[in-house]
Amino acid sequence: MTAPARIDLYSDTHTQPSRAMRDAMANAEVGDEQHGADPTTNRLQEMVAELLGKERAMFLPSGAMCNIIAYRVWCQPGDEVVCDKTAHTIHNETGAPAAMAGVMMRTIEGERGMFGADQMREAVRPKRRNVPFSRLLSLENTSNAGGGSVWPVGLVQEVCEAAADEGLKRHMDGARLLNAVVESGTPAVEYAKHLDSTWLDLSKGLGCPIGGVLAGDDDFIERAFRFKHQFGGAMRQSGIVAAAGIYALENNVERLKDDHENARKLARRLAQIPGIAIDASEVETNLVFFDVAGTGKSGAEVSEALLARGVHIGAPGSTRMRAVTHLDISENMIDEAADIIAEVVS
Repeated sequence: MTAPARIDLYSDTHTQPSRAMRDAMANAEVGDEQHGADPTTNRLQEMVAELLGKERAMFLPSGAMCNIIAYRVWCQPGDEVVCDKTAHTIHNETGAPAAMAGVMMRTIEGERGMFGADQMREAVRPKRRNVPFSRLLSLENTSNAGGGSVWPVGLVQEVCEAAADEGLKRHMDGARLLNAVVESGTPAVEYAKHLDSTWLDLSKGLGCPIGGVLAGDDDFIERAFRFKHQFGGAMRQSGIVAAAGIYALENNVERLKDDHENARKLARRLAQIPGIAIDASEVETNLVFFDVAGTGKSGAEVSEALLARGVHIGAPGSTRMRAVTHLDISENMIDEAADIIAEVVS
């Protein structure tokens, strides 16, 4: 029988709500969210709108729903979304852009999930009757498949200004935007001011059990509410889970730096293990990608062996693995995990 994961580095979505967060949820004042009568949900939405410098925000069950609603608002079926080839919306959201928004994806060969204005311009289709219409630019910050890379705000500005010149709306998948904020020292509003829509995930590094908050101007959110209902995202007494988001924004943002330090420590330890390939200098935030091909084992084999020892790490490729640090992972756990990885691959 496989032992339970004592050290769960599979994803920051595996965080457990703390006792204080659970208390906030239990004591939340609630009402009917669909009628704007849930005071806790309203407060969370106001906090995120202010944080991002937007007119309004909307609480949703998931980050994937934040992305697909934004795509649906900004695009018509048959339009194209311009994004990096590694974008989460392409690879990890079950084809929702095609299935639910009817859009095509126009990919860019970026570096670590990022690209420049000239690359973006080259991806924009010429305006002809027989080609798809390039309608939306979609960025991802931090870039998951890019290794948790942080978009410099200057690059965001450059790419977004070029997109605006080409007539594209600008959206950011902000699943780990606050990781980028605390690592770069750039306020969230400085990123968001270049965007027509963006969102924050609550269920990753912030440690909430559910939810994302999508933000934009008043007209965007009003249109987005229609698709929230259409896609099954309307809720009732949502303040119970919105309270977790309020607690997280008030208590769990600055501590994301601890996750980044733990990730860098893990990367340094992994770089010392024979057979493991990793560039520790590229680990910026809480995502650690490494390759075990040199050990003669597959990623699945290593993952299975680690899980039997109580360490859970995913294998998104044949030999590529991903470890994710979060608020339930201590510095001591990093040392223990590194020791176990060394034993398993030796």
